[in-house]
Amino acid sequence: MRSNTLTTYGSVTKTFHWLIAALILTVIPLGVIGNGLADADPIKPVIFSAHKTIGLTIFFLAIFRIIWAIAQPKPGALNAEKKVETFLAYMVHYLLYASLIIIPLSGWIHHAATTGFAPIWWPFGQSLPFVPVDDGVAHTAASLHIIFERVLILAFILHVAGALKHHVIDKDDTLRRMLPGTIEPSTPTIAVHHRAAPIAALAIYAAALGIGGGLGMFKHDTIQAEALAEAQSDWVVQDGTLSITVKQLGSDVEGSFADWTAAITFDETPDPEGRHGSVEVIVSIPSLTLGSVTSQAMGPDFFDAETFATAVFQADIVSRDGEYAAEGTLTIRGQEVPMTLPFELDITDGLATMSATTTINRMDFGIGASSQPGEGSLAFAVTLVVALTAQRS
Repeated sequence: MRSNTLTTYGSVTKTFHWLIAALILTVIPLGVIGNGLADADPIKPVIFSAHKTIGLTIFFLAIFRIIWAIAQPKPGALNAEKKVETFLAYMVHYLLYASLIIIPLSGWIHHAATTGFAPIWWPFGQSLPFVPVDDGVAHTAASLHIIFERVLILAFILHVAGALKHHVIDKDDTLRRMLPGTIEPSTPTIAVHHRAAPIAALAIYAAALGIGGGLGMFKHDTIQAEALAEAQSDWVVQDGTLSITVKQLGSDVEGSFADWTAAITFDETPDPEGRHGSVEVIVSIPSLTLGSVTSQAMGPDFFDAETFATAVFQADIVSRDGEYAAEGTLTIRGQEVPMTLPFELDITDGLATMSATTTINRMDFGIGASSQPGEGSLAFAVTLVVALTAQRS
């Protein structure tokens, strides 16, 4: 029997019930295990990809389950005379239904508002309409996800405890009629309506939000790196961007450095060796934002920002066959590596516009050498993109 009756549940409702229960008992431990792993552990993104994918599976199953429940008769209670118990049971059901929607949704918003770390295993992309890639949005969504998860765990425990009480103490058919097969209750069922139950569930969620806010979970403190001293330069940078893109688990993770300086000397007429000038770029490593893997990138096995606070690119500016390039060395983590950066340049009325894109190998600088020695989860290639405008001083 697929449909519900006024006395028992049909096979569709039972399938939804036990499948979602099994997924909840899987997704929560995965989250706990993932949070307990070190940031540099290569298995961590795999664990969280599984966590996110199962969470979205629960989200869509919950939607279908709620639609099915609305369209079906609701079996009556077997203990309608115990008004407090039935009220609590209805309230817990509302908590569960709401949790199955808002917890995966808040996790999905957090995922869409950041970049990298652990992709969802499906072919529909990683973004959400109307959700910007923004650290503040991601932090708020993550806080809601954690708070509501605690409510789900509490409601789940109460639901299991209530079912066991019916089965062990009351010895009625409440639990048995949710098991496979058609079981008609041995005692009469009575339809019960508790209109205050959803209001009570809403009040519990409001209280949880209040507690979370009181604990400071919605405060978003950004790490402030020590600002670099202004560079003395013949060309003063007016504005610009310095960004990187890494590929993790097959997905691009984009980030940028907020603080960097450039000391530039340049003359459009080259010397006899084709040298137009020089450039020294100093980059504040702690100013990097790299989606959800920012803290991991700062760690000892990656940029090791605590020990090596800056990266330095020193180069001569040359031209060959009408093409400009900066030829010199790039130093990251104390490793100095030769580097040539071809770039496009336009100078109009003393204002220079420059852009460049190149690729470096993270292993040349020992980035991720211990925890990510291969390309299984983190590619060797890192794309650098530079764009700036500078005014002749």
